[in-house]
Amino acid sequence: MNKILTTALTGAMMFGGFAAQAADDVTLQLKWVTQAQFAGYYVALDNGFYADEGLNVTIKPGGPDIAPAQVIAGGGADVVLDWMPSALASREKGLNVVNIAQPFASSGMMLTCRKDSGIASPADFAGKTLGVWFYGNEYPFLSWMSQLGLSVDGGDDGVTVLKQGFNVDPILQGQADCVSTMTYNEYWQIIDAGLTADDLIVFKYQDQGVATLEDGMYVLEENLNDAAFVDKMVRFVRASMAGWKWAEANPTEAAMIVLENDASGAQTEEHQIRMMNEIAKLTAGSNGALDIAAYEQTVASLMSGGSDPVITMEPTGAWTHAITDEALK
Repeated sequence: MNKILTTALTGAMMFGGFAAQAADDVTLQLKWVTQAQFAGYYVALDNGFYADEGLNVTIKPGGPDIAPAQVIAGGGADVVLDWMPSALASREKGLNVVNIAQPFASSGMMLTCRKDSGIASPADFAGKTLGVWFYGNEYPFLSWMSQLGLSVDGGDDGVTVLKQGFNVDPILQGQADCVSTMTYNEYWQIIDAGLTADDLIVFKYQDQGVATLEDGMYVLEENLNDAAFVDKMVRFVRASMAGWKWAEANPTEAAMIVLENDASGAQTEEHQIRMMNEIAKLTAGSNGALDIAAYEQTVASLMSGGSDPVITMEPTGAWTHAITDEALK
């Protein structure tokens, strides 16, 4: 695939001057609803970074019933944001998505537990009820439980999985001992609801050796044979990363741009500013190029699930540096 991409990039550069003068359409599908988790893209749109690259970008918010893999498979987007475990699981099932850029350098995913549940370490999970997100977000959790040797079918020697909505009600209402949270979102919902940090114990997936590279940019492999598409993705990644670096340096302003683009009106200024400051910790140090060591750790984690791993084979062709190599020159 690298040879094909090199050829495509060469072709793209031959007519790059013309492409830059045209307004090329690009549709981006977000992983979730409009919020500071995606600030870099809204900044690039509002600050004219996409327009400067000759791009007309449409950003489509996600939601609880929107799976990025399904959207791109159906032709609803040129590029989608997805978590790598979900993307690799989709690839093994036959959807050939390829990671072309990775703005998030580290993971924000956690399992947040009440201390009064008696949980002090992962060794205490057995017999407990744990809230888990699905729609492709369950893969890191399933990988982790497999590594711990815990069944997800309940019982004293396993864990009971509560299919968690995208809120923290189960831990507040006593329905679950732990719930899935992100450092930049749901954890703070628990705090805002009245529990304190002293009431909680958090387990970051990254600290547990369960790599969860999040919010990478994915495209269909077949489209990378098209020089015009590759050229658009080079410009898209370059502008997007400019948006992310601006957002890191200007978190309050970036949060306000997100709010201006939130058609639902569901977000608050305080929450989005706090979220943007937390998100900046996850994108810090990334220039957009996928860290191969982190990728390999993710693959190893997903394959280490004993008799029930998330993926059964080491992927081939699941990522490329060709786009970022050109975009970051």
